[in-house]
Amino acid sequence: MGQVKLAAAPARLNAVLGSCVGVALYHPRARIGALGHVVLPRSGGTGGGPAKFAESAIPYMLAQLEQRGASRTALVARIAGGACMFGTGGPLQIGDQNVAAVLAALKASGVRVVAQDTGGTKGRRVSLDCTNGELTVEIVGCPPRIL
Repeated sequence: MGQVKLAAAPARLNAVLGSCVGVALYHPRARIGALGHVVLPRSGGTGGGPAKFAESAIPYMLAQLEQRGASRTALVARIAGGACMFGTGGPLQIGDQNVAAVLAALKASGVRVVAQDTGGTKGRRVSLDCTNGELTVEIVGCPPRIL
């Protein structure tokens, strides 16, 4: 949780998500990707690594990819997660806030979101294939979905 991993083809990057959001950034020509595990929308002045919060994770991921030669304009994003893990409604529904914050940060950074699988009440396992940029999303009791 609260981490970013980078890899190049043929590697796969994996995460298990509940209310957290998995952010997959991929550069098709360079065939490199990053998978961030965003825990909270904002830091609110609290400590934590740069990947923990949507407001800092997206710029951090972009900087890491750009250091490896990825052009920001060629990057595409796929996101998954943001489940309501504590039933529906109420103040503990951080999943919806995480999704909104991630989408806002990606938009502000000029990164195009090409697919998403968010919300619901079940956690997900995601896997980013750095060969082709596909994000496989698995939810218990459902067939895998490829974004």
